[in-house]
Amino acid sequence: MKPDILLVEPMMPAIEKALDEAYVVHRWANQPLSSGLSVRAVVTGGGTGVPRQLMDALPDLELIAINGIGTDAVDLVEASRRNIAVTVTRDVLTDDVADLGMALMLAAMRDLLPGDRLVRDNLWGRQGLPLARKVSGARLGIVGMGQVGQAIARRAQAFAMRVAYFSRRDLALPGIPFIPDLVQLANQSDVLIVAASGGAQSRHLVGRNVIDALGPEGLLVNVARGSVIDEEALVEALQDGRLGRAALDVFADEPRVPDALKSMDNVVLQPHRASATIETRTAMGQLVLDNVTAHFSGVPLLTPVFAPAPSADPVRSQPALETLPAR
Repeated sequence: MKPDILLVEPMMPAIEKALDEAYVVHRWANQPLSSGLSVRAVVTGGGTGVPRQLMDALPDLELIAINGIGTDAVDLVEASRRNIAVTVTRDVLTDDVADLGMALMLAAMRDLLPGDRLVRDNLWGRQGLPLARKVSGARLGIVGMGQVGQAIARRAQAFAMRVAYFSRRDLALPGIPFIPDLVQLANQSDVLIVAASGGAQSRHLVGRNVIDALGPEGLLVNVARGSVIDEEALVEALQDGRLGRAALDVFADEPRVPDALKSMDNVVLQPHRASATIETRTAMGQLVLDNVTAHFSGVPLLTPVFAPAPSADPVRSQPALETLPAR
């Protein structure tokens, strides 16, 4: 008998087809679940996670498979207490997030969107634009030096940028200084890119003091989580001219974005799509499938946040899913 699983966020069609073939898939529409439903695994995204009321409604839950790397929308303490395994899709989307971080920086520093509008509106030759800012050789501060932060650093070094970083600890990275004070890092940076993990520990890590230290010529880029930046302080700083530019892929209350940000020419906005390429979303989905298969086959999870303690119950195995063709 196929296990029941709950799909919280839509996935690539090929991934959903594979799930439907191997499991009894229930698609959640933010509605109360049918009574008596024995869901053993939840497949979700990093943005929605598993709301606590939903977790409480699933007494048989064994696995939460996240299609992403963010765990801030899952109560990990409760999951651990209930011996629920949690997996993410780490090591898959690093390059795409780093690429978008660089793209946002380039778009904002070189005023690509205002230039595009000028051409489209037939104003070229009739109206000019202010000079943009140079990227090569600029000073880059990175907030959070995990895999994404280090991938950004490698790309920035190819632009001859002078890179420094703030993190929970000094990683002793060759040629990249660790700055233990975030305000100091912002003060000495032309661009500050946020790549830190979300969650309570990093909420409003980038607040008014950091933004003011970056200053009226600075650019703030966020490819992490909206909660890491004090969004209200950011908007006020841009309105007052205390911060020069911003480029944002994530926001505090998605998909709602402050109207003030939408009206500013010195702000670049994206709809939380750093990992949104065909290649990466396919690879992420395959890793979700592989983790779910591993769980129901009784073999070690591929990318656990933490795995449940061993159970005395016999393993209820399922046939492994076929790997999707590589692109």
